[in-house]
Amino acid sequence: MKKLVLLVSVFTLIFFSIYTSYINTNTTAAYKDYSINRVLYWGSRGDDVKQVQYRLLKWGYYTGRVDGIYGAGTYRAVRRFQRKNGLKIDGVVGPETAAALGLNFKSAASRGVTRDDNVYLLARAVHGEARGEPYIGKVAVAAVILNRVEHPSFPNTIASVIYQPGAFTAVSDGQINLTPDKDSIRAARDAINGWDPSYGSLYYWNPATATSRWIWSRKVIVKIGKHWFGK
Repeated sequence: MKKLVLLVSVFTLIFFSIYTSYINTNTTAAYKDYSINRVLYWGSRGDDVKQVQYRLLKWGYYTGRVDGIYGAGTYRAVRRFQRKNGLKIDGVVGPETAAALGLNFKSAASRGVTRDDNVYLLARAVHGEARGEPYIGKVAVAAVILNRVEHPSFPNTIASVIYQPGAFTAVSDGQINLTPDKDSIRAARDAINGWDPSYGSLYYWNPATATSRWIWSRKVIVKIGKHWFGK
């Protein structure tokens, strides 16, 4: 009897170990990593930002304090540097701009852009773009940004998509810098976890305020609140 109990216990332990390994492997495979590259943008803080500020100050692009806070002055200085050096002018220090500055953030990958960083930045974009919209509309806006990250026609990080010149009104008018509310943070997290009420859309617009003729050529997939979503 004791041998039977022992065999059952061993079998149960082996089964549990295999099952746990299977779950962990599939969970990891299903999780979308939006933190491939180390990217600095408006709101970033730390020693990496200080390095950028120091280089820009040394070369005459930046006139503020080397305080490790990526604010308006750093953003404008980065854009001036990018314009002068033939880089994409987006105010974001991604791999190309970092290389032009003579900086290498690869060694910081383990402490680079985290999932929480991405959730918060995405929440800021949602708050700036979709305040007052129904919750599902907030998630849909976040999903559009993530859909762009995965599409070959757009940059491949959340920060680069959000700060792509002219892409989002919230960046142009500064609303990206408002503190996101709990719904915006939850919506960003839901989108990163895989919920896409936009059904793969790459664009959204408010038909009552849209001024671009081109946007009306997009195929409408779904309408949520005041926004239309399409490809």
